[in-house]
Amino acid sequence: MAYTVIAVLLSYLLGSISFSILIAKWVKGIDIRSYGSGNAGATNTLRVLGKGPAVFVFLLDIGKGVAAVWIGHWLTTGDWGPVLCGLAAIAGHNWPVYFGFRGGKGIATTVGAVATLAFVPALIAGVLTISIIAITRYVSLGSLAFALLTPIFIWLQHKPMALLWASLVICVFAFIRHRSNIVKLLNGTENKLGAKKGRG
Repeated sequence: MAYTVIAVLLSYLLGSISFSILIAKWVKGIDIRSYGSGNAGATNTLRVLGKGPAVFVFLLDIGKGVAAVWIGHWLTTGDWGPVLCGLAAIAGHNWPVYFGFRGGKGIATTVGAVATLAFVPALIAGVLTISIIAITRYVSLGSLAFALLTPIFIWLQHKPMALLWASLVICVFAFIRHRSNIVKLLNGTENKLGAKKGRG
């Protein structure tokens, strides 16, 4: 039990490292949460800093999810340890202790964690998500689709219940963090991929 608590705490602290904030400060000396959509994530990094920094942030945020799950594998036993560590990293990204609990929306970290926990369901959901983004150019819609489709494919593939419950929690996380985007999607005012201005 003690090792599980340590693993979850380490995963949260890892998830709290907001690479978009750090890179924006390093590249332009700004707090990225004061620009573009105000979100500390890869999509807003793309809007504010461009493709190179955005790709870097996206890959590093994915890496947080992957590393957290492996921390769970190394320090705990059973299905729940790695799952809880993945959730902790996502929570850290969304509510980072180092940055006043104002972070991103957790999708890239979710991709890393879910792909490590359940690769095939995440791959199928990811391919569909990329297709949705390519067709609509709405990153938020694709993110919500990934969050919604992942538990469906985990359930269809009869993965452990710990993964199913975790994916449902992640789905709730995603919809809560994207609630303003959902309103804008319904109103037709959501920013499309490549937009430089506005809040999304």
